Amino acid sequence: MRYTLRQLEIFIAVARHESVSRAADALALSQSATSTALGELERQFDTQLFDRIGKALRLNEAGHVLLPHAVQLIEHAREIESMLARQTDFGPLQIGATLTVGNYLATLIAADFLRRHPSARVGLSVHNSATIMHQLLHYELDLGLIEGSCRHPDLLVEPWVEDELVVFCAPGHPLAHGRPVEMAELAAQDWILREAGSGTRETFDQALRHFSGELRVRLELEHTEAIKRAVESGLGVGCISRLALREAFRRGSLKPVETPELDLRRQFQFVTHRRKHVTAGMREFIALCRQMTAGAARSDLIELPFIP
Repeated sequence: MRYTLRQLEIFIAVARHESVSRAADALALSQSATSTALGELERQFDTQLFDRIGKALRLNEAGHVLLPHAVQLIEHAREIESMLARQTDFGPLQIGATLTVGNYLATLIAADFLRRHPSARVGLSVHNSATIMHQLLHYELDLGLIEGSCRHPDLLVEPWVEDELVVFCAPGHPLAHGRPVEMAELAAQDWILREAGSGTRETFDQALRHFSGELRVRLELEHTEAIKRAVESGLGVGCISRLALREAFRRGSLKPVETPELDLRRQFQFVTHRRKHVTAGMREFIALCRQMTAGAARSDLIELPFIP
């Protein structure tokens, strides 16, 4: 072969970081060695894989075609290396999770994964659904755990467990009476909501698609805990996952609002790139996710005895 696995590894790193210097740092190589290896790969095949835009390198059409094949080959090579070394554990695993999944489920699953496979390495990043899908499309993640819809043709989606949003308020709020609340009364409230691009906001907006009026959105926040604190302080009503609220409901620090006119159901989902090799580590992580939620009709009904 006229190329080496190291050249492909460097090509992948440069594609992900769009910078030779950042790729060199990620691979613990010198910038000159990284630049030389990339240049040799392009010269060997008389092809250019990147467009040079100032100091940034952006994949061109040839680079986009090569990237998924290079990623698969490197992952297969790592599995072969583990097999030849008779290793039973997995290589590095990059997981992206949306906020609700990441804070309340994924960290526990990652801890269980590492207890079972001590030599494995897991990177867990928490972002909104739009960011997770962007990272999957650019091969920055192996697996996404999201709570929003995904319609990109290059991404494969597999349902995991049902989830439901719930409107909630402070105990002293006028809507804390426990009776069903109509849309007209909801529209009169101040709202504290997640930001656009989050799966939670997408589900909420979809539930209101037939509402012709406009809500008074007082705050948009990126974190569920911040929304809970804002609602507790009396700034308005919110809408997030029941999973994130079950302890607050149990303590009575927040109260659910019954909204029969709103369909706030959704699914937590696994997302992978269509052209990405599914490794043994990915399969094991997904299996642990399903094991955690087995028998639960909804996310807030999952038994999590290890959460205080």
